[in-house]
Amino acid sequence: MNFSAFSFIVPDYESGIRFFRDTLGFELLCDIDQGRKRWVEVRAPGGESRIVIARADGPDQDAMIGKQGAGRVWLFLETDDFKRDHARLVSEGITFEETPRHEPYGTVAVFRDPFGNRWDLIQRA
Repeated sequence: MNFSAFSFIVPDYESGIRFFRDTLGFELLCDIDQGRKRWVEVRAPGGESRIVIARADGPDQDAMIGKQGAGRVWLFLETDDFKRDHARLVSEGITFEETPRHEPYGTVAVFRDPFGNRWDLIQRA
């Protein structure tokens, strides 16, 4: 078996696409209109796993936007050049919650996406 994809809840497709494609630099793999909804997939360049951008549908799902990780860091964006990608994300308007820190496993800093989810930007040691 292989982990292939997971859904990422957003308020609307356009804001999700802007964040993943324009801010993070992910590839937009497909955007298929299905009438009432769209099937939108993105992937990190060179990655295999996909993220399905899913528009919240109704008040219960709206309430979960930015809370899929229950307030914890639950998304880990790995880089081979922390300094370069940290600077690029800051220039794209990303606000980090902390200054970069060095841990036994690598260099890391936490940021929030525009929806409220917490991410680690990490370069492995």
